[in-house]
Amino acid sequence: MSSTVYSEEYKHFIQRLKRARILAGLTQQEAAKRLKKRQTYISKCEQGERRIDVIELKKFSNLYHKPLSYFLVESGE
Repeated sequence: MSSTVYSEEYKHFIQRLKRARILAGLTQQEAAKRLKKRQTYISKCEQGERRIDVIELKKFSNLYHKPLSYFLVESGE
């Protein structure tokens, strides 16, 4: 796995991803069902074990009702 998975920016990203799911009131199982994935997919994404591409991020963004910018690291954070 690439060392960038463990960068501070990526850690921040996966924290936001998990927070967005929780704020949307969804369990990993519920999110997975709506995305037509397995629960382990959500878990691996939130653990940083699986990289998320921009198309997948758009699907998460829509499901969690968050703009794409929500998941991005802002300077100064």
